[in-house]
Amino acid sequence: MSKRPLTLIGALGVAALALTACAGGGGSASGGGSTGAAFDIDPAELATTTEPGGAPVDQVTWNLPYEPLSLDPMLSFNYAENTVDANLCEGLTRITPDLSIENALAESVDAPDDTTYVYTLRDDVAFWDGTPLTADDVVYSLGRQVGPDSATYWGDYFANVASVEKTGEREVTVTMTQPDALFEQGMSSAAGAIVSKAAAEAAGEQFGTPQGGLMCTGPFSLESWEPGKAITLAKNAEYWDAELVPKVEQLSFSFIADESTAVNALRTGDVDGQFFYLPPAGLTQLEGGDATITFGESYIFWSLRAIQETGTFSNPKVREALLAAIDTEAIADVVFQGAAIPSPVLTGPAYYADDEAGDLFREAYDSYSIEPDIERAKQLLAEAGDVSAPIVLGVQGSSAVHEQTANLIQAAGEAIGLTIETKVIPVEQFGNLYFDAKAREGLDGFFTTYYGNVTDPLDVYTTFTPDSTNNFIKYDGAAQELADARSTLDPVERAKHTIAAQEKITRDLPWLPMGDLPVILVQNNAISGATASSAYLGYPWAATIGGVE
Repeated sequence: MSKRPLTLIGALGVAALALTACAGGGGSASGGGSTGAAFDIDPAELATTTEPGGAPVDQVTWNLPYEPLSLDPMLSFNYAENTVDANLCEGLTRITPDLSIENALAESVDAPDDTTYVYTLRDDVAFWDGTPLTADDVVYSLGRQVGPDSATYWGDYFANVASVEKTGEREVTVTMTQPDALFEQGMSSAAGAIVSKAAAEAAGEQFGTPQGGLMCTGPFSLESWEPGKAITLAKNAEYWDAELVPKVEQLSFSFIADESTAVNALRTGDVDGQFFYLPPAGLTQLEGGDATITFGESYIFWSLRAIQETGTFSNPKVREALLAAIDTEAIADVVFQGAAIPSPVLTGPAYYADDEAGDLFREAYDSYSIEPDIERAKQLLAEAGDVSAPIVLGVQGSSAVHEQTANLIQAAGEAIGLTIETKVIPVEQFGNLYFDAKAREGLDGFFTTYYGNVTDPLDVYTTFTPDSTNNFIKYDGAAQELADARSTLDPVERAKHTIAAQEKITRDLPWLPMGDLPVILVQNNAISGATASSAYLGYPWAATIGGVE
């Protein structure tokens, strides 16, 4: 889909122009464009890795946008948690920097029929305390996530699991109630991470906290967690994968939530690196200094999520009208400083494999338009009925992107007759919106960066099945198509079902797509090697970091 010149319409244009000064545009990382955006992202040139550092390093300090709530992998569905856990805990399989999947703790994975997966474990893996990995640990780790009473944040992947059983000294068999195209893929994420049964049972509900500790098999071990100060990891010199034994002796995480403070810490060298899932307002300040910015291949996208079953925003016609009034090019170029890629659907090209199924998704993607249409938006709103009640949107504190997107959307709403208000949620509490219904009270929607975990659009769209833990409005408009897709193991036939579901989801808009976001990786020039793609949320991204000589 070709890009068009930036066209600003009515009140939306006034807001966008006013924000240009706030966004600090003007320069460009790669020559710039006519819009004055600070960066000019080429989707075809996004990175997956950075050059591995060759020299040992005593310590690397990495910043997180907030302090994790838990490091127990089954409670890790968020950025800071997964950024740390990816270096600590691993699964039977794992995602790779190029967003494919490879075996990890499993020596082999076999599927003798459509509802059975047999995992044969490696025989050279030990936990950090020296105890060997066993089939019992695997049965415990996966089994504790099965069933409606499980506390796991990854329950959607286990929806069709009938049993997890030890079937040999180094063999675990997972039996499904029906064919499930997502289970095997999903095990490459933190959903499939294996922990020590003995350690988890001993710690109980405190497992994964500063008090309860953690026990996994990854290339780094958890050395300490000082609440409010730092999480420190230590090199696991006995790690089973010789290619990923760290060069870094100690990896320490700080918790700087304020964007300006985080950027200054990177500029001064107090922090050696950070992954940004939203571009901070001062990102351009890092250019030409002692840090390198890398834009990476990414599953992450920016959206506005409807979260209530009643109210003005619960009406699909209202959501369709609002999206028709929004200029997503303005959001990409002004709010994101050019570090975003407008997309008409939630799952853009990063989710499309290089095969026949991927070709079908690309064809469907190209059939949509991102052109704003104010007259169509007004007509849709006229068909929506009573829209007098205001729409209240949750905005993350300490984020210029949230604030500025809200300003643009308020202006778009005003241009077509909607009243849109905002409520600021502190960054430390924003993650609660995903899991706590009480935290969502008083809101009609919130802005969110969301990401799937595998290269399959169904991984995101399955969120819109009626029983999904992320489907707050119980949207069921594509339920049959999604069920058919998930039970179809053939990738091409699955793609056809998923595209049919995508068509309905893109019509009804339980979430409004507002652009694909590259991973923004910043590394001090004294180090290199961090994974640059979305795989950093599931792959030991720090194991290849080393010093630059």
